[in-house]
Amino acid sequence: MSRDEPSRGSGGPGTSRRSAEGAMAESSGYGSVSVDVERISFGGKEHLVRTRCGSVTVAVYGDEDKPALVTYPDVGLNYMSCFQGLFFCPEAASLLLHNFCIYHINPQGHELGAAPISSDVPVPTVDDLADQVADVLDFFSLGSVMCLGVTAGAYVLTLFATKYRERVIGLMLVSPLCKAPSWSEWLYNKVLLNLLYYYGTQGLVKECLLQRYFSKKLRGDAQYPESDIVQACKSLLDEKQSENIWRFLHSINERHDLTNSLKKLQCRTLIFVGENSEFHEDAIHMTTKLDRRYCALVEVQDCGSLVTEEQPYAMLMPMEYFLMGYGLYRPYQLSSSPRSPLSPCCIPPELLSPESMGVKLKPIKTRVAINF
Repeated sequence: MSRDEPSRGSGGPGTSRRSAEGAMAESSGYGSVSVDVERISFGGKEHLVRTRCGSVTVAVYGDEDKPALVTYPDVGLNYMSCFQGLFFCPEAASLLLHNFCIYHINPQGHELGAAPISSDVPVPTVDDLADQVADVLDFFSLGSVMCLGVTAGAYVLTLFATKYRERVIGLMLVSPLCKAPSWSEWLYNKVLLNLLYYYGTQGLVKECLLQRYFSKKLRGDAQYPESDIVQACKSLLDEKQSENIWRFLHSINERHDLTNSLKKLQCRTLIFVGENSEFHEDAIHMTTKLDRRYCALVEVQDCGSLVTEEQPYAMLMPMEYFLMGYGLYRPYQLSSSPRSPLSPCCIPPELLSPESMGVKLKPIKTRVAINF
């Protein structure tokens, strides 16, 4: 589908702004794949893309002629609260923005200023969410992409990779999920869903979400003060519509097991997990089920699930070596910018060996100082 199909410029800036507000209010509607509005947001272009499973906001950063990196955040987070720590890290930003155009997909209703999604709209399944990613790629005319996801977002992108194997060239996953929820996780999430429904993102609900994201040290205790990162996350959660968080958490709590599909993946995978993450065992399990020739695990010490915010510098070197396998480098190492699409057939065979990834096929423990 052509990106230029909808009319955008006929009404001037005022019309664009009114369209944005109307599109946000109708973001839960179902229909064909299209775009309602494009606006400038935090240095990137923000698109509202209508898919077969409702509308999602996609923020685009960088040169669209470059290969695509698609991101997907965890429950309760959007691309800013989930990935800004990584992209505010100058070395990581230069590595990623030099080599990729970034397409940040927000879960439905997780973008700033989102209206509550109507209760009349069916809650999407995880397969619907994966198909939604495919619709976003179709809208932007993207072929094979690199993916970066965190926990629930990592699950959605992994499911997308198993359903559309030819469209994913690589996975970078942070504290990922791949199994169906255990009975204890399912019950815990059911309680959290009820609290969200009746009380919103306040009190105990907020503390449960922060525990999901961050290590105890970062959340603060008698010995350590609460960090600025956690305080900022609290403020962002206050602005979220609890109904919208409820929907995404409900979808993830009904997820199915991907274990048997992992061997069929046709891409290399780099997994990060915090040593203190609630999903540490899930990440280890996923690593053991992937093809060990093309998978590596990086375990980050003194860190919770949200490595992108808590210890983004720990991700830099593994990502750099991982991307070297695709012929991608940091700017100071390049004489020219890579602009050719990523394709498995263009990667020399020797770069597919485990040694070429620059990380060992066993947990690598890193320790990065945190400045509060």
